[in-house]
Amino acid sequence: MAFPTLKPTSRSFDPGNWPIKTFRSQSGAEVRILYGSARVDLQLELSYDNITDSQAEEFLTHFDETLGTFRTFQVPSAVRTGWGGTADSLDVSGSQAWRYSDSPKVTAIRPGVSSVQVKLVGVL
Repeated sequence: MAFPTLKPTSRSFDPGNWPIKTFRSQSGAEVRILYGSARVDLQLELSYDNITDSQAEEFLTHFDETLGTFRTFQVPSAVRTGWGGTADSLDVSGSQAWRYSDSPKVTAIRPGVSSVQVKLVGVL
Protein backbone atom coordinates (compact mmCIF):
# COMPACT_ATOMS: atom_id res chain seq x y z
CA MET A 1 0.00 0.00 0.00
CA ALA A 2 1.25 3.47 -0.88
CA PHE A 3 1.25 6.43 1.50
CA PRO A 4 -2.33 7.79 1.72
CA THR A 5 -3.09 10.44 -0.90
CA LEU A 6 -5.19 12.67 1.35
CA LYS A 7 -4.28 16.33 1.20
CA PRO A 8 -3.08 17.42 4.65
CA THR A 9 -4.75 20.23 6.58
CA SER A 10 -1.32 21.63 7.43
CA ARG A 11 2.35 20.90 6.72
CA SER A 12 5.57 21.79 8.48
CA PHE A 13 8.87 21.33 6.65
CA ASP A 14 12.43 21.48 8.00
CA PRO A 15 14.97 21.39 5.13
CA GLY A 16 17.69 19.76 7.26
CA ASN A 17 21.37 20.56 6.77
CA TRP A 18 24.42 19.29 4.95
CA PRO A 19 26.52 16.65 6.74
CA ILE A 20 29.28 18.69 8.37
CA LYS A 21 31.80 17.73 11.03
CA THR A 22 33.50 20.44 13.08
CA PHE A 23 36.92 19.99 14.67
CA ARG A 24 38.35 22.49 17.18
CA SER A 25 41.93 22.66 18.35
CA GLN A 26 42.98 23.65 21.85
CA SER A 27 43.83 27.11 20.52
CA GLY A 28 40.24 27.54 19.34
CA ALA A 29 40.94 27.20 15.62
CA GLU A 30 38.08 25.53 13.83
CA VAL A 31 38.03 23.27 10.78
CA ARG A 32 34.78 22.19 9.17
CA ILE A 33 34.57 19.27 6.76
CA LEU A 34 31.65 18.72 4.41
CA TYR A 35 30.83 15.00 4.11
CA GLY A 36 28.29 15.05 1.30
CA SER A 37 26.58 16.96 -1.47
CA ALA A 38 22.97 16.65 -0.29
CA ARG A 39 21.04 17.80 2.74
CA VAL A 40 20.20 15.23 5.40
CA ASP A 41 17.61 15.04 8.18
CA LEU A 42 14.80 16.65 6.20
CA GLN A 43 11.64 16.61 8.32
CA LEU A 44 8.04 16.78 7.20
CA GLU A 45 5.15 16.97 9.65
CA LEU A 46 1.65 16.50 8.29
CA SER A 47 -1.66 17.14 10.05
CA TYR A 48 -4.96 15.70 8.90
CA ASP A 49 -7.83 17.24 10.85
CA ASN A 50 -11.39 15.92 11.01
CA ILE A 51 -11.01 12.95 8.67
CA THR A 52 -13.06 9.75 8.82
CA ASP A 53 -11.90 6.90 11.01
CA SER A 54 -11.37 4.73 7.92
CA GLN A 55 -9.08 7.40 6.43
CA ALA A 56 -7.16 7.57 9.73
CA GLU A 57 -6.80 3.79 9.63
CA GLU A 58 -5.03 4.09 6.25
CA PHE A 59 -2.09 5.75 8.03
CA LEU A 60 -1.90 3.01 10.64
CA THR A 61 -2.07 0.33 7.93
CA HIS A 62 0.69 2.05 5.94
CA PHE A 63 2.83 2.35 9.09
CA ASP A 64 2.45 -1.40 9.65
CA GLU A 65 3.26 -2.22 6.02
CA THR A 66 6.49 -0.17 6.14
CA LEU A 67 7.44 -1.97 9.37
CA GLY A 68 7.18 1.24 11.31
CA THR A 69 10.27 3.38 10.94
CA PHE A 70 12.19 0.73 8.97
CA ARG A 71 11.24 0.99 5.27
CA THR A 72 11.25 4.06 3.04
CA PHE A 73 8.50 5.18 0.68
CA GLN A 74 7.51 8.01 -1.67
CA VAL A 75 5.09 10.75 -0.64
CA PRO A 76 2.40 11.31 -3.33
CA SER A 77 2.23 14.65 -5.15
CA ALA A 78 -1.22 15.37 -3.65
CA VAL A 79 0.44 15.53 -0.24
CA ARG A 80 3.39 17.67 -1.41
CA THR A 81 1.42 20.31 -3.34
CA GLY A 82 0.38 23.55 -1.72
CA TRP A 83 3.76 25.22 -1.29
CA GLY A 84 3.96 28.44 -3.32
CA GLY A 85 7.65 27.96 -4.14
CA THR A 86 9.29 25.32 -6.25
CA ALA A 87 9.56 21.68 -5.23
CA ASP A 88 13.36 21.96 -5.48
CA SER A 89 13.49 24.70 -2.86
CA LEU A 90 11.73 22.40 -0.42
CA ASP A 91 13.45 19.28 -1.74
CA VAL A 92 10.20 17.37 -1.46
CA SER A 93 10.24 16.21 -5.07
CA GLY A 94 8.79 12.85 -5.98
CA SER A 95 12.23 11.24 -5.95
CA GLN A 96 12.87 12.03 -2.27
CA ALA A 97 12.56 8.92 -0.08
CA TRP A 98 10.87 9.24 3.30
CA ARG A 99 10.38 7.08 6.37
CA TYR A 100 8.37 7.53 9.53
CA SER A 101 10.31 9.17 12.34
CA ASP A 102 7.61 8.15 14.79
CA SER A 103 4.27 6.34 14.74
CA PRO A 104 1.21 8.27 13.48
CA LYS A 105 -0.74 9.89 16.30
CA VAL A 106 -4.52 9.49 16.05
CA THR A 107 -6.92 11.62 18.08
CA ALA A 108 -10.62 10.74 18.21
CA ILE A 109 -12.65 13.94 17.75
CA ARG A 110 -16.11 12.37 17.91
CA PRO A 111 -17.54 9.02 16.77
CA GLY A 112 -16.43 8.42 13.18
CA VAL A 113 -14.12 11.49 13.03
CA SER A 114 -10.42 11.60 13.89
CA SER A 115 -7.33 13.73 13.43
CA VAL A 116 -3.91 12.30 12.55
CA GLN A 117 -0.39 13.72 13.00
CA VAL A 118 2.39 12.16 10.90
CA LYS A 119 6.13 12.87 11.26
CA LEU A 120 8.44 11.87 8.41
CA VAL A 121 12.19 12.15 7.88
CA GLY A 122 13.83 12.36 4.45
CA VAL A 123 16.54 9.80 3.68
CA LEU A 124 19.09 9.47 0.89
